[in-house]
Amino acid sequence: MSAVQIFEYGRLVESGDGVSATVIPRRVFAWLEEQCLKADEHAPTWLRLTSRRGQRVIQVTSYVGVLRAPCGFQIEILPKIGRETSASLARRKLIEMLKCLRGFRHLKTLNADLQADRMPLLEVFLQQFLETVRHVVRKGLRSDYTARQANLSSLRGKLVMARHLSENLVRRDRFFTEHDEFTPDRAENRLIHAALRKALGMCSAPANQRLARELCFVFADVPLPTDVAQDFKRIRLDRGMAYYEPALEWTRLILQGNSPVPGTGQHHVPSLLFPMEAVFEAYVAKHLARQLEDGFGLKTQVCREHLVVHKDENWFRLKPDLLVQEGTQPRMVLDTKWKLLDSTKGNRFEKYKLSQADFYQLHAYAHLYLKGAGHAVLIYPWTESFREPLPVFDFKSAEGLKLWILPFCLERSKLLLPEVSPLGRFISTEGAQAGSASASTRI
Repeated sequence: MSAVQIFEYGRLVESGDGVSATVIPRRVFAWLEEQCLKADEHAPTWLRLTSRRGQRVIQVTSYVGVLRAPCGFQIEILPKIGRETSASLARRKLIEMLKCLRGFRHLKTLNADLQADRMPLLEVFLQQFLETVRHVVRKGLRSDYTARQANLSSLRGKLVMARHLSENLVRRDRFFTEHDEFTPDRAENRLIHAALRKALGMCSAPANQRLARELCFVFADVPLPTDVAQDFKRIRLDRGMAYYEPALEWTRLILQGNSPVPGTGQHHVPSLLFPMEAVFEAYVAKHLARQLEDGFGLKTQVCREHLVVHKDENWFRLKPDLLVQEGTQPRMVLDTKWKLLDSTKGNRFEKYKLSQADFYQLHAYAHLYLKGAGHAVLIYPWTESFREPLPVFDFKSAEGLKLWILPFCLERSKLLLPEVSPLGRFISTEGAQAGSASASTRI
């Protein structure tokens, strides 16, 4: 099985003549092109069909993970920060960051568990799924009472008279009955079995293949689901079934074949892709909460304010990524942006590569959540070209409102602050000041 590695917004071509892009097999390019040309509601958001120098080019967007073609060819899409370091570092950091996503908190990051440097990314994900299923098997498959109807040689349960008379009118040795049977045939086990079968077809690592076959044998008595969507609705984690949760989260991801993050669409492509903006936001939220001073708390995706009122109805909900509160009182509004800034381009034409729309957005957030006075923060990933916080911005429309542009160091999992700033009241500056660590230790 073949695979290629590219970074976010990388380009794919079927022939490398005159175009700076990664070359992939013709059949894989044709399949990706077919995905791009689907109707708008079915077109994948992680691919874009374009052209360069008269040649058709497929460009990936801000999704990361692994894309698997029907022929088995894999495309690993890594975070763009890897361009400044290395693919292996970016890959390892991606796996660590995925732990912060809902549904991925069970992902292990020990090198001994993942062997991420030697194993294809898809195999890493499949290995994690198989380990969660093995844990379920060790704890024991749950069974449940299921109503069954059958034509038996002995009376069991209750007699279904109508069917009994129609089928056994001349067979007095048979009884058509309805009875409860204690069996592992329940929605949770059926779905895991289906995911195991699918994973077995996707595995290429011998260890994963061996484990998948062993687990499929354990689930041999569990029938496959006839309606996957309905079985997902039937999931019922009874008392003492918490150990099923990690396996079911992976099962949903494998069977649905798309990102676990809401709002990414349902495209049923055999891939594991994640919007990098959501991954970065979840990672910052998890680690920034630990960095807050005592008495302050962090809320994510707060949505209690609206931009306008029209006909006595609130329109256009304002939902900042993060909100620092003191009790119930908002003190600081923050938004994460997965963009690469350049602090050397601080002129009025290039503007550090900042987006004017992001400033408008933070101004609206701060006006309603902070009542026009306080601190708004835009958080970007730390890079070699964005090593320190930018000088503070003052909003002309509100004298008491400040906007800070801060780097988040992914290696140290810290938000870097200016050496002297009022933000230290809310966020601990211990080990979090710009320039307090060697650049060689950061990603």
